[in-house]
Amino acid sequence: MKITDPPRTPAQRRQELLARLDDEADIWVATADREGEPCLVALWFVRYGEHIWLATRLTNPTGRNLREGGRARLALGDTRDVVLVDGEVETYSREEVPEAPARAFLAKTGWDPGRDGASYAYFRVRPVAVQAWRGAQELPGRHLMRDGVWVV
Repeated sequence: MKITDPPRTPAQRRQELLARLDDEADIWVATADREGEPCLVALWFVRYGEHIWLATRLTNPTGRNLREGGRARLALGDTRDVVLVDGEVETYSREEVPEAPARAFLAKTGWDPGRDGASYAYFRVRPVAVQAWRGAQELPGRHLMRDGVWVV
């Protein structure tokens, strides 16, 4: 995309965002601990309904931060095709995770975290803010969701 290209409509951005969440395998997960120490890792994910589901160990920094902080910023793309999702996190042990999103996670990734050991957990991210843009011409109108409500 060139800076002279016309920006996508908000509806196009939302449609493309949802398609990317269904198609892409990895998402960047940014968290922080109680002292504000940042952590950034890529994790496999699945979009199930209005939520994004992640899985990692409870014992690593990301798992601890997700569980204790209850918030995360997720990111897709490079600097020319950005998606940012700010969300509230709820933690589920492998025994507590609802069956349908766990099956969807397995179907998309080919991995069943519950079989890898008790230290793995699922994390449901409820988006509260979503931004998407390609280049400076799309910065206006980049907010697709605010306060958990789609604005487009």
